[in-house]
Amino acid sequence: MENFIYDNQTKIIFGKDTELKIGQLIKPIGKKILVHYGGGSIKKSGLYERIIKSLEKEKLEIFELGGVKPNPRLSLVKDGINLCRKESIDFILAVGGGSVIDSAKAIGIGAKYDGDVWDFFEGKTQITGTIPLGVILTIPAAGSESSTGTVVTKEDGWYKRSAGSLLIRPKFAVMNPELTYTLPNYQTACGATDMISHVLERYFTNVPNVEFTDELCEGTIRTIIKHSKILMKEPKNYASRAEIMWAGSIAHNGLLGTGRIEDWASHSIEHELSAVYDIAHGAGLAIIFPNWMKYVYKHDINRFVRFANKVFNVEIDFKNLERTAKEGIKKLKLYFNEIGLPTSLSEAKIDGKQLEAMSKKATEKGTVGNFVKLHEEDVLNIYKLSL
Repeated sequence: MENFIYDNQTKIIFGKDTELKIGQLIKPIGKKILVHYGGGSIKKSGLYERIIKSLEKEKLEIFELGGVKPNPRLSLVKDGINLCRKESIDFILAVGGGSVIDSAKAIGIGAKYDGDVWDFFEGKTQITGTIPLGVILTIPAAGSESSTGTVVTKEDGWYKRSAGSLLIRPKFAVMNPELTYTLPNYQTACGATDMISHVLERYFTNVPNVEFTDELCEGTIRTIIKHSKILMKEPKNYASRAEIMWAGSIAHNGLLGTGRIEDWASHSIEHELSAVYDIAHGAGLAIIFPNWMKYVYKHDINRFVRFANKVFNVEIDFKNLERTAKEGIKKLKLYFNEIGLPTSLSEAKIDGKQLEAMSKKATEKGTVGNFVKLHEEDVLNIYKLSL
């Protein structure tokens, strides 16, 4: 096990009607509030009205910026930065899922920086300050509500890149499972896949003696699989919504990566896919992850055997470990199909015309991944396996 420091400042306020406390939560931190959100769903559901009422009750000054799209755009981030500077915003409230939260994080760091916010995403400079951020989570998936990362897409060239710092963890996350009742099955499925992928990026490690976090990872994945299947049939099952929402935060708040060297190759490969084709991130991961696994499993076949056995209860064939490892990969792929996601580019109606360009972009700063370091040719091979 590697040395580690685990520090998570995000306060979790979990359960029914917790969004009604939003004004009280923000008042000690900020007075001029930017409410950042996506489309009109929060207005149709009545959530927007409840939020505004709570903020007004505490006499907070309110500004708004909607319009966040999946795979959040740099152009809207820059609009938010300009608004924050103009109005001296001192707190940002992100109402939505990972895209909204990531956009809000980028606005926060950009507003406190004299240069171009994209510098952070290109690794040209380090994050040194941000506007404090709070979250009302409506789409459990990305885990951004208590993570240290943000992912944004630059329209010029369609680059999808990440930036991160302990400084950008939200101050709090309000998590009411009831707010997710109206999510379409497809969004629920994409969210579950994103969560599982966050765990797998940490699970596949070369670091030995990480038994405790192995068990945490496996238990988290089993929980997500079980309850996502229930939600496909019972979308208003509170117990399953609660399990999924909490699991999504745990999957990406850093806990499951303690003592390990994480991988993140599949995310890097998928980011090029969703940047170019604007596919939902979770759907892209359902395509890429099983094919990444097929490509690298021989590197540590015992880890893949453990995955098959612990997550999918595949009986270990000690005379043919490769068969067991492959069965685990097959089971994961079948699960993605069962919840309605594509597991090939052709299923997603994506052609192979951009594969070479995407492989080059994914590796333009060097190899990707740590479990197995992948070069441009390797990434291309994984894309081809995914056709």
